[in-house]
Amino acid sequence: MVLRAMEIVVSSHISELDKATARAIILLAFSEMTKAKDLVCDWQQAASDVLVAVGTRFVSSVMEELLHGLQPGILPHYFVVRTLANLSVSNVFGTVPFLTSILGTMLPMLAAAKHDTMRGVFCYALQHFSESTLEYLANLDQAPDPTVRKDAFASDISNAYDILFHQWLPSREAKLRLAVVEALGPMSHLLPSEKLEEQLPKLLPSILALYKKHAETCHVSKSLGQILEAAMSVGSRTLEVQLDSLMAALHAQICVPMESASPLVLNNQKEVLRCFTELATCSPDRLLAFLLPKLDSGSERTRVGSLQVLRHIINSAAAQMEVKKPFILSSMKPPLLDTNSKVKRAVVQVISAMAHHGYLEQPGGEAMIQYLVQQCALPPEREPQKPGADGEELPADSVRAVSVRTLYLVSTTVDRMSDVLWPHLLQFLTPVRYTGALTPLCRSLVHLARKRQEAGPGALLIKYDGHVTLPSPYAIATRLLAVSSNPYLGDGRGVASLGLLNVLHRDIHPLLGQRWATTIPLLLEYLDEHTEETLSQKEWEEKLLVFLRDTLAVVSDNTWVCQLSLEICKQLPCYNGTPQEKNFLYKCMGTALGAASSKDVVRKHLQELLESARYQEEAECEGLACCFGICAVSHLDDTLAQLENFVRSDVFRKSIGIFNIFKDHSENEVEKVKGTLILCYGHVAARAPRELVLARAESDILRNIFQCFSTKDPALKLCLVQSLCMVCQAICSSAQASSFHFSRKAELVAQMMEFIKAEPPDSLRSPIRKKAMLACTFLVSLEPALDEQERTDMIHSCLHGIMAVLPEPEGEDGSKESLYPDTMHALEDLLTSLLRRDMTPQGLQTMVEHLSPWIKSPRGHERERALGVSACLLQSFLEHLHVSALVPFHNLGLLIGLFSPRCVDLWPATRQEAVSCVYSLLYLQLGYEGFSRDYRDAVAERLLTLRDGLVHPDPAILFHTCHSIAQIIAKRLPPDQLISLLLTLFESLGDPDKNCSRAATVIINCLLKERGNLLLEKVPEIVSVLRSKLQETPEEHVLRAAQHSVCLLAAQHCEAVVSSLLGSPLPYDSHTCALWRALASEPDLPTQVLGLLLQKMTRDVPFKESRAFLLSSSPDRVATLLPLMATCALSEVMSVPASATAVLELYPQLFVALLLRVSCTLGVQLPRSLQAKERRATGSGLASRTLEPCSSAVGALQLALVRGGSEEVVQRVELERGWESLRTSVGHEEGVARLASAMAKFAGPRLPLVMKGLVSTQSSVYEIQRVTSTAFLAELLSSNVVNDLMLLESLLDNLVARQKDTCSSVRRLALRGLANVASGSPNKVRARGPQLLTAMIGGLDDRDDPQSLVALEAMAGLVKLLDLVEPGDLRPVLLHVAIRIRPFFDSEKMEFRSASIRLFGYLNKACHGDCEDVFVEQVVGGLAPLLLHLRDPQAPVASACKFALRMCGPNLECEELTAAFQKHLQEGRGLHFGEFLNTTCKHLMRHFPDLLGRLVSTSLFYFKSCWEDVRAAAPMLTGFLVLHVEPELPPQVDLEHLTAALQLLLKDPAPAVRMKAAETLGRLVKFA
Repeated sequence: MVLRAMEIVVSSHISELDKATARAIILLAFSEMTKAKDLVCDWQQAASDVLVAVGTRFVSSVMEELLHGLQPGILPHYFVVRTLANLSVSNVFGTVPFLTSILGTMLPMLAAAKHDTMRGVFCYALQHFSESTLEYLANLDQAPDPTVRKDAFASDISNAYDILFHQWLPSREAKLRLAVVEALGPMSHLLPSEKLEEQLPKLLPSILALYKKHAETCHVSKSLGQILEAAMSVGSRTLEVQLDSLMAALHAQICVPMESASPLVLNNQKEVLRCFTELATCSPDRLLAFLLPKLDSGSERTRVGSLQVLRHIINSAAAQMEVKKPFILSSMKPPLLDTNSKVKRAVVQVISAMAHHGYLEQPGGEAMIQYLVQQCALPPEREPQKPGADGEELPADSVRAVSVRTLYLVSTTVDRMSDVLWPHLLQFLTPVRYTGALTPLCRSLVHLARKRQEAGPGALLIKYDGHVTLPSPYAIATRLLAVSSNPYLGDGRGVASLGLLNVLHRDIHPLLGQRWATTIPLLLEYLDEHTEETLSQKEWEEKLLVFLRDTLAVVSDNTWVCQLSLEICKQLPCYNGTPQEKNFLYKCMGTALGAASSKDVVRKHLQELLESARYQEEAECEGLACCFGICAVSHLDDTLAQLENFVRSDVFRKSIGIFNIFKDHSENEVEKVKGTLILCYGHVAARAPRELVLARAESDILRNIFQCFSTKDPALKLCLVQSLCMVCQAICSSAQASSFHFSRKAELVAQMMEFIKAEPPDSLRSPIRKKAMLACTFLVSLEPALDEQERTDMIHSCLHGIMAVLPEPEGEDGSKESLYPDTMHALEDLLTSLLRRDMTPQGLQTMVEHLSPWIKSPRGHERERALGVSACLLQSFLEHLHVSALVPFHNLGLLIGLFSPRCVDLWPATRQEAVSCVYSLLYLQLGYEGFSRDYRDAVAERLLTLRDGLVHPDPAILFHTCHSIAQIIAKRLPPDQLISLLLTLFESLGDPDKNCSRAATVIINCLLKERGNLLLEKVPEIVSVLRSKLQETPEEHVLRAAQHSVCLLAAQHCEAVVSSLLGSPLPYDSHTCALWRALASEPDLPTQVLGLLLQKMTRDVPFKESRAFLLSSSPDRVATLLPLMATCALSEVMSVPASATAVLELYPQLFVALLLRVSCTLGVQLPRSLQAKERRATGSGLASRTLEPCSSAVGALQLALVRGGSEEVVQRVELERGWESLRTSVGHEEGVARLASAMAKFAGPRLPLVMKGLVSTQSSVYEIQRVTSTAFLAELLSSNVVNDLMLLESLLDNLVARQKDTCSSVRRLALRGLANVASGSPNKVRARGPQLLTAMIGGLDDRDDPQSLVALEAMAGLVKLLDLVEPGDLRPVLLHVAIRIRPFFDSEKMEFRSASIRLFGYLNKACHGDCEDVFVEQVVGGLAPLLLHLRDPQAPVASACKFALRMCGPNLECEELTAAFQKHLQEGRGLHFGEFLNTTCKHLMRHFPDLLGRLVSTSLFYFKSCWEDVRAAAPMLTGFLVLHVEPELPPQVDLEHLTAALQLLLKDPAPAVRMKAAETLGRLVKFA
């Protein structure tokens, strides 16, 4: 890092460096670079870089130091050579004069360089020396020594070349070959010309061969280019012979797929193209003869590569290619037909190069321009996006993008192309196939036109002489105007088209320049202000039509207008594939015809349009109708006459006749023609002058429309209602509308209603309903007025036709999304117009009654729409209210009761509309009370603020707002309206929207809250009524209302409510459970409720005993009802998270009571009456909680733990399956232990009070409760938490006292707890040792336990304690314990055998090194049983025997025997019993021969063992003992008795036993 920093500082401040400092830096850097002989690249390279940096100014000093490291005959340091090379490049003029001496010293070293590393650096140096020399010679005019000549280096370079080419280039090391190749390139320029000419036939093939050996070929290509350049510079003649192989190899390189855009790949292509430049200079004919045929090759890569080379030589060898232009252009025909995207892209690039070098001015250049425009017209979606062959990825730029850029660049930057492209590009404007290229075409044409304008101001830009294919001014104007209607399509063709129109204004018409100079920029500015998403298509088209009308007005030439109309008519069929643009062109046609003064021309064109229109296309029909409407503004009579003539004409009849030939389509097609004609009439009525329309409405327009009312075709219906709506609107907007008598009004309204009823009621797919209602809205205001039944039918039909429509699914197009609100606005307008004809409270009431079913609808979208319509009606009623006398608003309460619960509707919009309704109603009341319309009431105004907050979905905010609204209503509602309001709100409790039901509850409770203190005696009745109401209407929202009412009552009469709810029959139904849970949701109630329920649960006995049958052995336990009810109620209350605070407060009482409830309900049954109910509830799947007494208590306990913050306790016990154990008699103790363990781990701070409660139960009359509490306390001692909480001493004292309990299970569990001290608080064992040992020994001696389970627990406890008690405390009881446990060695129960034997092992372990003789006797006495129980069928017993024998070994004071035990009896290892027994007996008889008799007599006892393996092991033990006893010893065995026993074993049913007995009999021969 220091050297790097030094290099940076020197480089940036070299001019400030003095010579002394430079010398010091040079010495330091040279020393750092060369002091290590091995290469340390980063370090040494940094030092080298410092030298090079200093050498840019102090080259002599650096060179002096470097030359010290370059001594003749001695290989220099690697970095000395590399630094010389780098210095030669960085300071050419300072280094080259030294090169002759450097080369003279270095060249003899080349032969001595044996390692590839040194050879590589010599190649590196020769490459850079050659490059520096060439640069020096190229700039001799600036050189310090201009006398330096190339010849001075020829000899040295020639010698170096021989070594590099002949010796080093054939190397197998790839890096060395590349280094040689890189050096040979620049060296070839310094070789003598004769030498180069001589070596080329060898050199070029060798270089080309490297292409096949190296993946990275950039350096090969670069060197090859330098060699070719050198050969060209000397005029080599031998190069001609190598051309074919050179072109083939180089062409293969250019055709290699570019798998990545890495610099090496790109550089290789660059160098290969440089080689082709040299070949083009050398032999252009042979190169083209080789290259051009490949343009029609079958391989894509070959074609693309050939085009790349062609483009390059067109640019780089322009002089040589000049005479080849016609040949090259003719050879481009096959590529122009190629459909491959890569080839197309390459062709476009070739065309770009041709444009810059004059090719396109030649014959055949037009084809290139046409091809370029064709590629610009490609739609982006048709561009192939798939990977190329062999997984090669396509370039990022598409053919179209490249073509567009090329066309613009050629048009704007290549001056010589101006005359070629103008006006030739104009002929591509109008053909539809070039539509995709319009934007780039227009931009290029604008640039070309402006250049011509600058060259010749005032002259026409388009010369039609000889250019018969050029479009006319009318065609250009029509085309550009049509495509501008969709301005953002095709990269913004609207701006480009308008821009071209502006430039061509003089050619379009001489008078347009000044006007267009103003209007077109405004259009462009409008487009610039909008985007494709924000632009209103309707507004934009209207602006274009205004522009067209303005243009026609400026021209004011009927001939010109007629020519333009003719051109529009001609171009209409060209837009069949683009309906929107054709639609707009129809409007342009109408505008042009409206400006025409010739009626014959107008009629002729209208007839042609009617005859040629494609009536099956909706957009075209609409466009045709708009055309007629626009034309009617100026030619109403001609338009109506032409429509009438068409209906009567042979053409219309012929069309219908043709349709009738095809029966499947005839009816549909005829309807479409009729629909279009009807639309034409509608648009004519809408746009024609109003004073003219009124006279022609019924006689000419409506008469033709009425003929089609019988249709069932939806499209024709839509045309009918749309046209009728336009006609009615035109009539109503006329100044004489009030005097107009519409004789067929009722018939027309009825027909509109039929159309609405015929629409699907649940979906809105067409604007028929909207248009029909708009028509009715206009009809309502016309005379004569509708009667009451007609009004009712109209309202009913419209509401049913709109309200039930399902909401539009997301993702629909924008037109469908706007259809819904537009239709609703139409409905609002219709109902408002009806209401205004009866502005009385009764009229308002009637309208609201129609809406009432929809306001109460269970479907949210229907409620939202109904409330929106209601708000609109009320607002309109308020705005138009005129009160001449003070009259009561008698239905205010009913209306507020209908709307106010909706303020918390599930739908936000519904909520806000409901508040708006209430707001309007309150102001209506104020209006009827005489207040002016502009009066603002402070209380009512608060509703607006509340309404804004109703968008928030938080229920708490909503119901707080509802309460505030209720307070406002209560303040402003007249007293006489209160009863009707309450009655309506009571009905709202059953509203299907639960929020609205709750809102009704809130409003009711706002009135009743202060009256609850008087209801104590009525509480049972109220609770009963609420439960009955819930059973009648089991809806969630009604339940919530009842819950809130119960909570209000309980807040004032808690005990009465609890007692009343406990009177509900078991099992609690869901509604009763919900009421219990509601009590936990109030802040102050849960603690009172839980306390009362605890009292109820513990007040009565938990069960009663009864005999189900007279002869049954034991009485059944049947649960008592009150505790069971209280337990179930506790579960429901604690199931609510809000009860957590109360549970925490009563945590110890709840835990103790419920744990003891669990214990005393083990095995307890339900009363018979409840058993049947439980079975029915379980079978039907309705029971939320079981009634089984113990399970219900366990569930309540779990809930108490969860709500008390001990959820981890519940999870841990569940994970250990403790809850399952807890509710069974067999696993109850284990379940209690797991619960205690989890409490100790996760709920330690709770334990003091819990333990206090459990300790107080030791005097319980229920034995099982004492067992449960003892089990819990015992398990606590296994955790250190009792010590941390300072509970250990009191807990130990309590358990010691419980040893006197009459229940053996309590005594056993007390022993377990005392033993658990060893694991929970081992440091306390020594202090309590005597007391703990006494308790354990007492357990061993317990005589009141027939099953000896207390003794078993004592043995397990001693195992835990022995390692921790003081030896002095243990020694007095050691023998007593050993004697007491000996009978359990052969117990039938595995647990006793295992525990006693393992304890025996621990006793031996405890007295290692201090074993008294009396205990040794116990060890000897237990030796045989331990050996034989190694074959015990139970693995734990065998394992215990292994452990005990290992512990006994040291006490026998026999090292061999101890070693044998340790070797064979390791835990986890298999035991070869025979081998082990043989070894053991051998050591026993060698060291303890006197034990033979005792051991044999003990083994005889096991001849009768109940376990087969032990019976087989007993004779084995006897046999091995006899085998190893010394014959000379006096006999210790009664052979006759032993023989008789063995012979008896020969009759054993087990073959293994018989075999072992026979083997032992055979060993007794030695005593014969």
